[in-house]
Amino acid sequence: MFVALSSLYDAANAAPQDSNNLAKNSSANSSINSSPQTKTSITGLIDSQENAVTLQINPSSGSPVSNLEVDKLAETTDVSQVTSVSQLSDVRPTDWAFTALQSLVERYGCIAGYPDSTFRGSQALSRYEFAAGLNACLDKINEIISAGLADKVSKEDFAAFKKLQEEFAAELAMLRGRVDALEAKTAVLEAQQFSTTTKLSGLAFFNLTGATASSPVRAERNLSTPGSAFNPPTRVGGVPTTVNRSNPNVTFGYYLFINLNTSFTGKDSLVTQLVTGNSNSPANNFVSSGFFNSWGVPFTDQTGVPGGTANTFNVRELFYSFPVASNVNVAVGPRLNWYRYFDGNRFTNFLTGASSFNSSGSTLANAIDRGSGAVVTWTINPQFRLTAAYLGQNTEFLNPNDPDLNTASEPTRGLFGGTNTTTIELVYSPSRDANIRLLYTYSNLQAQSFPNLPNPPRTLVGGAPGEPLPYGFADDGQGGSINNSSANTIILNFDWLVTKGFGVFGRYSYGSTNIAPVNPAVAGGSVTVNSFQFGLAFPDLFKESALAVLTLVVPYSYTGGRNFLLSGGGDGATQYDLELSYYYPITNNIAIIPAFYAIFNPNSFSSNPTVYVGNLRTQFRF
Repeated sequence: MFVALSSLYDAANAAPQDSNNLAKNSSANSSINSSPQTKTSITGLIDSQENAVTLQINPSSGSPVSNLEVDKLAETTDVSQVTSVSQLSDVRPTDWAFTALQSLVERYGCIAGYPDSTFRGSQALSRYEFAAGLNACLDKINEIISAGLADKVSKEDFAAFKKLQEEFAAELAMLRGRVDALEAKTAVLEAQQFSTTTKLSGLAFFNLTGATASSPVRAERNLSTPGSAFNPPTRVGGVPTTVNRSNPNVTFGYYLFINLNTSFTGKDSLVTQLVTGNSNSPANNFVSSGFFNSWGVPFTDQTGVPGGTANTFNVRELFYSFPVASNVNVAVGPRLNWYRYFDGNRFTNFLTGASSFNSSGSTLANAIDRGSGAVVTWTINPQFRLTAAYLGQNTEFLNPNDPDLNTASEPTRGLFGGTNTTTIELVYSPSRDANIRLLYTYSNLQAQSFPNLPNPPRTLVGGAPGEPLPYGFADDGQGGSINNSSANTIILNFDWLVTKGFGVFGRYSYGSTNIAPVNPAVAGGSVTVNSFQFGLAFPDLFKESALAVLTLVVPYSYTGGRNFLLSGGGDGATQYDLELSYYYPITNNIAIIPAFYAIFNPNSFSSNPTVYVGNLRTQFRF
């Protein structure tokens, strides 16, 4: 028959034995001292081992047969100290072992039993169980002697201990061998206890969105494809072509992240993020060419995949992150998310705070949303953090068939050609409630070819990977091609939780993009632009964990080079966006987020009516 180990035998089987220094406690959740050089904790043993020790008792002889199954040791938890052997009801008072243990235990308190006053076995004390009790008492005596209290142990007790050691020498030796084997197993398990694990999580967004204006909205677009916000305009008489755009219909779409986070050591992470969606937000109907998914568009109201491939999955992020020191972490991969590491703000995170493309981050960064390369984060101290990255363009939503896009994986340009950015950011956190970020990005921008435009085919800079232009297209100012460009961006970003229920935040961004005409007879220059954002935040408004955000954004205020703009320059007016959003958690995993946007002077035309956008988002976390 099988019985659970007595607490005495548990202790003996859980630590190396030595005739002069034996385990002090037989309880399954007590610490055990073995030799002077080794200490083992039963609790640690239970936590770290996959097999536990049970004992098969021979019904005829009562002799133990070792069966190392460490996972069953966890069943002997909930053990409390019992200080009198007479409480252990299955040890017969008539046995000589009972008298010996009672005398030693009640003077030195050196063994334990179960709360119900039994060993939970059907046999009387075996010689091995008795040896375990002796071991515990010897260890207790060693403790007393080590503490300089040898005079507390009588000569009679010393003599009794010596005699009992000699009587049970064989059992003690056998137990020592078994425990040595257990310790060897434990050492292996402790060294290799982490197994590869992968955690699945995700986010699902349902978006009900509408956009309207009181009259048609003027936009700079190509006359041959007025419905497309991707094809750049041409120039007629030196002026970019424009079209009038009418109100779109209300849309209802989705956006979905699936995250797989794998760890091999417990400290590293292999992150894979899949994305799909089917939304084309209504405000995209109004924007000038190159400004698709910018003003008036909630961040989660998109497809997240190349045009024409809605409802299909794509890899949004794929990277491996690991520590190289206690305060230095490195992430490397073919598709790193720039926004995971840079330009963060507690009140403009698109999940809970300001929610549009223009308000969730600086409009002047970054030319690479996702890219191939590496990011290094150095936590200097609790107040300062420095992050640096080099990324070559490799973004999930760009056209994979265009050789001028996703250049990091295109062999004629490669990781260090084409479009790439180098970024460094210093974060200063004077307290838990305040953060100041200073960021600099240097960008190389690959000029894109548009063979469908009038001959000869033109190469332009701009569109989705055009920051800090931003977004719109630029030519040489006379309808001609330009070469690859370089650009500089500086961002100052802060957030401050003034009180528990009130905060302020803001950004200032500056960008400069060099324009180098292909025609040497045409003078080049640069497009310089500023961007501003200021907002108020109201955490826990009406409910704990809720967040209301009001923000004003000037997405681009051009200070030079407007003549190079094919789209985005408008008639010289400055566009500004007013946004209000409210994150309301229904449960820990479900939230409803209504948002309202008003866009003044849209597309930088002073003659354009104000565009109003309403969005109701339901957000699921799993």
